[in-house]
Amino acid sequence: MSRTGKMPVSIEGVAVSIDGSTVTAKGTKGELSVALLDLVSIEQQDGELVLSPANDSKMARTNWGTSRALVQNIITGVRDGFSKKLLISGVGYRAAMQGNDLKLTLGFSHDVVYQTPEGIQIQTPQQTEIVVSGIDKQLVGQAAANIREYRKPEPYKGKGVRYENEYVFRKEGKKK
Repeated sequence: MSRTGKMPVSIEGVAVSIDGSTVTAKGTKGELSVALLDLVSIEQQDGELVLSPANDSKMARTNWGTSRALVQNIITGVRDGFSKKLLISGVGYRAAMQGNDLKLTLGFSHDVVYQTPEGIQIQTPQQTEIVVSGIDKQLVGQAAANIREYRKPEPYKGKGVRYENEYVFRKEGKKK
């Protein structure tokens, strides 16, 4: 039994429509939909969505919790949205918005320009802070990972782009 799959999904403040295996959620932030596999059945009961495996096969039970998490993510996204915060550390490392693009100075011979994907908002409250937000959890996470990929935090001085709550394992340098 899936512990995640058993929990019902609250749809308070969101208009949800179920069309076959497609679930569409419409909220204050926008509209998202997800297509579920036929192995998982979904029904609406008392302001909640209840998912269950369609049969007792291993594939149905395997996809039960995943499908519930996908539905929860679209409902949370259209209701509240998602955001990830990135921090930049290093001398001369900084970020700035240039129109719709993010301009990163990360110690290369040139500035790195990251084009903002559709459905994602990027803000730079400070030169060393980047906030990536949107309604699609997967897009927000992928955009943050793409920005971090330009200069990952290195283990000796910790310079680079890291997530807000990421721990960078520090190594000791050479000894004489």
